Amino acid sequence: TSLNSNVDNKIDSKVKSYIISSANYQLLKEKVREINAVPSHELAIINALAVDLNQSQLAQLQQALDVKVSHNYSVELTGGKAWGKRKWQPKSTVPKYIEADSAHAARNFGDGITIGFLDTGLDQLQGTSSGLGLSTDLYGRDKFWGTYDAINNTVSNYSNEDSGHGTHVASIAGNADYDVYGNVYGVAPNAALVGIKAFDAEGKATYADVIRGIDWALQVKEQINLRVLNMSFGGQQRSYYWDDPLNQAVMKAWQAGIVVVASAGNKGPEPMTIGVPGNVPYIITVGAMTDNYTESDLSDDKVATFSAAGPTPAGFVKPEIVAPGGHLAGLMAYNTQIVSEHPEYHDGGLYFEMSGTSQAAAVVSGVAALMLMQEPTLTPDEVKCRLMDSAHAAMTSEGKLAYSVFQQGSGVVNAKDALQSTATDCANQALNIEQDLSGTQHFYGPANIDDKGNFYV
Repeated sequence: TSLNSNVDNKIDSKVKSYIISSANYQLLKEKVREINAVPSHELAIINALAVDLNQSQLAQLQQALDVKVSHNYSVELTGGKAWGKRKWQPKSTVPKYIEADSAHAARNFGDGITIGFLDTGLDQLQGTSSGLGLSTDLYGRDKFWGTYDAINNTVSNYSNEDSGHGTHVASIAGNADYDVYGNVYGVAPNAALVGIKAFDAEGKATYADVIRGIDWALQVKEQINLRVLNMSFGGQQRSYYWDDPLNQAVMKAWQAGIVVVASAGNKGPEPMTIGVPGNVPYIITVGAMTDNYTESDLSDDKVATFSAAGPTPAGFVKPEIVAPGGHLAGLMAYNTQIVSEHPEYHDGGLYFEMSGTSQAAAVVSGVAALMLMQEPTLTPDEVKCRLMDSAHAAMTSEGKLAYSVFQQGSGVVNAKDALQSTATDCANQALNIEQDLSGTQHFYGPANIDDKGNFYV
């Protein structure tokens, strides 16, 4: 018996990090105090606490209160497929490719809209020639709101970024620097930027840090006009979308009026490879396509082989849209983790070429900022509807879809057509986010599987 009790004691003393939610948030906090546990994170956005507990503490809590228990899982960034060619200050190709240059010609640069980047932080890098970049817009005005560090729960006006990923992603959406031909790099170069740092230098984060970052975004939303939240990361799906605590926080952000743009992930091209939070049906999930290094020849463009594909376990079509995500030039300091691992893709100055659905998501976040500058009253559902309505699907010469809807969604994002679209009621119509979050009703999408194992809508 003494041997058995030793084993029990060992099991019981093993502490794990959990995310625990309850309908009664205040009572949850009291009960956690009563079992002598101290939460690492208060996640009011989903009525939850992140807390380290042993088995007996967990059992006590479950007896005292009706709680929902989830492990504090980890998530990873979806950049990091560093394919590029080393060349000095590469050309700007994205704004022209997606026809954002037509918005720029009409003086729409995303002014006044703040995009939040839930990532590894942001460096306030200035571009090479113009002195413009991530901290100032095309008119030289300050557009950097600083960084909220969700890991340490602190806010700073300056920035430090060990990874490089967050800065690279942000610069695709909002870099106000010009290339040597006088073309601006960023899709929305005057959009204001805020960093929400939840990922470490290795590109890893816990659910609790990411959820705390989303919670902070909701708190400052009105104050800094944070209208778009870019999530270039993914975790493994372990449940239906509605049961995942990170997804619940993402749904709260969408419900609060923030356009959430997530990367599909880089685990493609097989079906059902979309990660969390890309599997949330409400938000805009973005896959990657590439121009194959021939920017003016559209005939060889293709969906990137790494781009993750749907459907989701709940039967939703994902991604909704694809965007350029192959060898995109972005700002990255030479002393960051990614450059130290892949110096061959850095130009020795400030530009680094990188591929991934992380980069593709940032392109769409930039387009959303242009849409919101033109029409500030658009809801997230309306932004999603118009992006999908105006996307350009890849077709074969016979007029059939070149890729399944589970690979390309509605097609490649097009800023010009998105800004001209007047479509309404074409996204999330069959869903009810309030019922979903309250747990009264959950939803399934239109995807099915035939007897040969092929997915169809």
